Amino acid sequence: MAVKIRLKRMGQKKAPFYRIVVADSRSPRDGRFIEEIGTYDPTVEPSAVSFKEDLAKKWLANGAQPTEVVAKLLKQAGIEK
Repeated sequence: MAVKIRLKRMGQKKAPFYRIVVADSRSPRDGRFIEEIGTYDPTVEPSAVSFKEDLAKKWLANGAQPTEVVAKLLKQAGIEK
């Protein structure tokens, strides 16, 4: 089973808010997920990103692959593989 760290879209139309979740790569974007590890709000200036750092590091150590956007957010937050 391939596990990804990716964004789950929440919020209203034209006002996106994202949860950063760990999910099976086969599940839909806003579908089932294993665990929520953070949030991302691109509507505020500057963008608000928060991670549960211990969970993010645990999933990265266990082999979860972040998507491109999440990898950028992790790098900005100072969390590396």
